[in-house]
Amino acid sequence: MGLGEWSGRLCCTAFLLAVVAISLSSRHASASDTSIANRVPRVLVLYPYDERIAATTAAGEALRSRLLEATNGKIDLFSEFLDLSRFPESDHVARMARYLGEKYAARRPDVVVALGKESASFVTANRGTIAPGAKIIAAGFGTATAEKISLPDDVIGAFTTFDILNTAEMARSLQPDARHLYIVGGSSDFDRGWLTTARAALEQFSKSYETTYLEDLTIDEFVERASRVPPDSIILALTVFKDRAGRNFIPRDAIGQIAATASAPVYGPYQTYIDHGVVGGNTVTFEALGRTVGDLVIDAIAGKPVSDLEAPQTYIVDARQLQRWGLAEEDLPPGTIQMHKERSLWEEHWVVLVAGSGLVLAQASIISVLLLERRRRRDAERSSRLYLLEAIHLNQSATAGALSSSIAHELNQPLSAIRNNAEAASVLLRSANPDHELIQQILLDIQEDDQRAGDIISRMRGLLKKRSEIEWQEFDLNDVTSSAIHIIHGEAERRGIKLTSSRPTSELRVRADKVHVQQVILNLATNAMDAMLEAVPAGRTLSFATGLANEKAELRVSDTGDGIPEERLIRIFEPFYTTKQAGTGLGLSIARAIIETYGGTICADNRPGGGGAVFRMVLPLAHRQERSR
Repeated sequence: MGLGEWSGRLCCTAFLLAVVAISLSSRHASASDTSIANRVPRVLVLYPYDERIAATTAAGEALRSRLLEATNGKIDLFSEFLDLSRFPESDHVARMARYLGEKYAARRPDVVVALGKESASFVTANRGTIAPGAKIIAAGFGTATAEKISLPDDVIGAFTTFDILNTAEMARSLQPDARHLYIVGGSSDFDRGWLTTARAALEQFSKSYETTYLEDLTIDEFVERASRVPPDSIILALTVFKDRAGRNFIPRDAIGQIAATASAPVYGPYQTYIDHGVVGGNTVTFEALGRTVGDLVIDAIAGKPVSDLEAPQTYIVDARQLQRWGLAEEDLPPGTIQMHKERSLWEEHWVVLVAGSGLVLAQASIISVLLLERRRRRDAERSSRLYLLEAIHLNQSATAGALSSSIAHELNQPLSAIRNNAEAASVLLRSANPDHELIQQILLDIQEDDQRAGDIISRMRGLLKKRSEIEWQEFDLNDVTSSAIHIIHGEAERRGIKLTSSRPTSELRVRADKVHVQQVILNLATNAMDAMLEAVPAGRTLSFATGLANEKAELRVSDTGDGIPEERLIRIFEPFYTTKQAGTGLGLSIARAIIETYGGTICADNRPGGGGAVFRMVLPLAHRQERSR
């Protein structure tokens, strides 16, 4: 998005470049150059809005300082704030033109710097009234905007274009493991235009993430939503000149409120967002740009040949925010400017350190750093794996607790049968002529019931087993699904839920930890049963279907409950997000972590035609995993 497009309401850099004021080609030089040489030159800077825009102030002050320094103070500088945002009416514009024409009648400007497209349109339409014969410099917007507003050929432009994609790429380099992307924009016309531009610029980039546009919200809603995003998120803040409630803001202040409690790093394309909780972005430094523009103004006044230019952009970050979020300095793009960075011992005394350090010491230090980093990463990976296993064990224990009453009831049946058969055998043995064949049959029944009880206890032990390492196994997904169905069938009967299953004739062999995959199925099943609490008893059905999908093993678990509201589908797998009154919000999050550990995916949707939800779990086939190696 061009700065001019931004300068419309831009609190940030829009006017920074707006100050990029002047390129005057030699073909614009006129007889007035001689008159300038004989007196103090006059420069009029037109600002499109009021004086509160931080970018305008910073760039304008840098420009003034450069001009005063270069001319030793022998220059007349004038500034006018047109306030075209609050007073865009044609009557106000006409009155402003007449007022400025009368005000500068005796002190006609030699150069007029128009910051932003509104100022440029204003002065080109009224140049004969305000500054006849003056050189016009338009700054702070892109060439596309210049063409859109039909900027006259004799007006020199200092152009720039804001590319939000550059800021997004910087965020990706700092957060390579991020899986979520949030883009924040307000409700003003300018905010909406920025959001439209961002959607186009980020079309390909956003396909790598679960992308959400936070737009047209109140400031309180912005703050609340940003505070609940997953930690592995990137937040790109555009502008919030106005929120849904109609409240007006200086964007840096609005973004500051959002960043203060955000649960993930926030990035933005304006330097003014630095010091307001933003990590940084691809932008323009106002002071350096203002001084550069000052040089161009001096050349233009002297009649030297100058031409249209594109203002350079650079990456800038707040070193304090890098430290706050644990972002690595080495992942920054080359040439990134770090603000508020504490000077290290090396920066303070590098000459002494270089003189006192030998080549061997330097090499040893580098090797030590690399070994330490390697060890740190391995420790981090090990800790992460242990945390996952711990979470899985806790989830297994919770599942076992939830199913305990049904399992106890199921276990009581074979135990009761064993007792009854044993009592019957005892009676027969005390008789005068025991029926040995009947006693033999009773003993066989006792063995079968004992096997049933053993199987139930074995399944319960599997749910409660805690391990410190992942046990990689190759197994049939159909068998694990059947085992999970056996575990829950007692609870399903107690709730009046009908269980159905379908499976292909061929095996679906996958490679993973069998107990972990079974836990995912149990999580999906128990959630599905909970979702059918309000359903009509006769219509409660929980279905399991396994099969092949795109040469991968797939399991679908569907229910006949109320389904999942569309606005919640995108967040259903986020940690601590739950729709249950007593839920922890961890079950589905853990399920996703398990499946992704084994190279698979899991997603949720509503059944076609309504009436329930369907969860789809996909794992790579074992033989395809072997070939990929």
